[in-house]
Amino acid sequence: MAGRRGPGAAMLIAVLVVLGWLVVGGIAGPYSGKLGEVATNDNASFLPAEAEATRAQELAGGFVERESTPALVVYERGSGITDADKQRAAADTARFGQVPGVLGPLPPPIPSQDGQALQVVVPIDEAEGEAIGRVVEELRGIVGGDRDGLTVDVAGPAGLLADLIEVFGAIDGPLLLVTLVVVLVILLIVYRSPVLWLFPLLAAGMSYALASVFVYYLAKNDVIKLNGQAQGILTVLVFGAGTDYALLLIGRYREELHRHERPWDAMKTAWRGAAPAIIASGATVIVSLLCLLLSSLNSNRALGPVAAVGIAATLVVMLTFLPALLVLGGRWAFWPRRPRADQADPRTENGIWSRIAGFVARRARPVWLVTAAALALLTLGLTQLGVTTLGQSDLFTNRTDSVAGQEVIARHYPAGTGSPATIFTNQQAAQEVARVAQGVPGVAAVRPVTGERAGPPQENAPPKVVDGKVQLEATLSDPPDSDGAERAIRDLRVAVHRVAGADAVVGGFTAINVDTSAASTRDRNVIIPVVLLVIAVILALLLRALLAPVLLIATVVLSFLATLGLCALIFRYVFDFPGVDASFPLFAFVFLVALGIDYNIFLMSRVREESVKRGTRAGVLAGLAVTGGVITSAGVVLAATFSALAVLPLVVLVELGVAVAVGVLLDTIVVRSLLVPALSYDIGPKIWWPSRLARTARTGTEAGHAG
Repeated sequence: MAGRRGPGAAMLIAVLVVLGWLVVGGIAGPYSGKLGEVATNDNASFLPAEAEATRAQELAGGFVERESTPALVVYERGSGITDADKQRAAADTARFGQVPGVLGPLPPPIPSQDGQALQVVVPIDEAEGEAIGRVVEELRGIVGGDRDGLTVDVAGPAGLLADLIEVFGAIDGPLLLVTLVVVLVILLIVYRSPVLWLFPLLAAGMSYALASVFVYYLAKNDVIKLNGQAQGILTVLVFGAGTDYALLLIGRYREELHRHERPWDAMKTAWRGAAPAIIASGATVIVSLLCLLLSSLNSNRALGPVAAVGIAATLVVMLTFLPALLVLGGRWAFWPRRPRADQADPRTENGIWSRIAGFVARRARPVWLVTAAALALLTLGLTQLGVTTLGQSDLFTNRTDSVAGQEVIARHYPAGTGSPATIFTNQQAAQEVARVAQGVPGVAAVRPVTGERAGPPQENAPPKVVDGKVQLEATLSDPPDSDGAERAIRDLRVAVHRVAGADAVVGGFTAINVDTSAASTRDRNVIIPVVLLVIAVILALLLRALLAPVLLIATVVLSFLATLGLCALIFRYVFDFPGVDASFPLFAFVFLVALGIDYNIFLMSRVREESVKRGTRAGVLAGLAVTGGVITSAGVVLAATFSALAVLPLVVLVELGVAVAVGVLLDTIVVRSLLVPALSYDIGPKIWWPSRLARTARTGTEAGHAG
């Protein structure tokens, strides 16, 4: 038996485990910096196969020799474009055509009707992939900065993609550094030890390295797709959740050092006590994340396995490497507050939480009623949430070159110029489809795609026919990422689908956004109930009860809705964001519910353990007092690590980081500290229905509170 091992044998095992993991870390470490090599940020590839925009993309491949992503170089002079400006734009266009990756020959610059702007459409070979960012940077290098009142910007889908690639390039460096610093500072505050912080941080780093190896090879071999968003979330999730698990194990280990002379014996008991809760917590998060595989969007399906691999790696490391480190550290790791084997009641070290437990005991029913009412009141903020497709100008927290260029285009051209809707129809119905499309509100112009390679379209040029299909381009009046453009696409689809024999399909940049938004709504309706069911099953198995899991899920869902309500007010009135992306509610739900239930798992698994010894009501108070400090520290760490997403200038990631931080703090401070303990205390032993624990003889305290 492990408990009968001599000190020498126990230390030898710990040393071997640590050395083994250090070898793994030496091999795996470099892969954390290589994830960007296998990441892709092509949003179009994330569409479901059955989406109309996806079918349009497949048809588009037959009309071009090579598929391209357009960059729009736009020149603007408020007093009017001069001859020198035209010469400069023409010279730039010639140089654009020489850039590797640009598909030439290029059409000449297109003047605006008001004479204040010129626009050059530069198609970039889609085969460039992530290298599109390099091509766009070369285009920006050619045009240089603004000159003598002439402003020049590179916008369009390629410009936007280049700006996104630049943002996600910060993940390997600044985001990881900020996350490490945040965790380090909080651990120093929590432990007030110059030594102990090193153990969870080292284990979290090992978890990230191990996860990076698996994610790298899975993405490299096309088993999963990795994008910048998933990569950023992986970083903060591993460090946040890993530190949570470490805090729980270290807190229990510290308790047991008061009861055992040898660190090995203390760790054995602590591991047996903490591991079930940690495993249940990790399993809840993993299974919840894997529910994203039910999504119709490839971007969601990518995030689920990536984050699940991160949590699985974290569980393995925190239950093997960290315990071995702590055994080697012994009591000196806690210096200067080293725990002694004095059989002290662990509640004596948690004075404030003992007082909170006493308050809950005296005012159980008012406490849970008031906290539930306060959370319900916060849900009223949901009316301000504003779920939408974020426009290009709303996507970044700063003003990028692509955003500035799109604003110029919107001022001087039909805003959809450069990103037209594409309509594919049977040849015999093409004229009727074009006529109907032209009559749709929000459509500025419709023209067929001909066989011309460059230059302005010839008015009577015959349309190009591929397998009996004709492609039409519909220029929209509104910017391609606006609500007005999306309404036009929906109306356009309704109109052309009615044309008999046309078999019309509408695609393009705006259509991709429309189909993505529709898929996000479908995913929310499908995945959220599945996640709740999965969590309920795991809680029922852990707590061996049915009533407790239902109540815990109800409190977490209430906390989730309150978080969204509060965040809606923060986003609108503090950050002045226009709304949240269509994917935000699902991501927020998965992370908030899966991570929020963690703290209830940590609390209620200990409450059940104490209830077996003391009775339910006394067990609730003991569990709250003992775990209060540890769980609060864990919540603060997780909230702070997700807040690190704010260093990336993307609105969707800032919103997700803020939402998880706010939600975790609500769960930690309000739900787990007050609502759940007060509700459990008020209900008493029946909370464990239908298990035997619900029918055990009640203590005098419980009998006194019955009814």
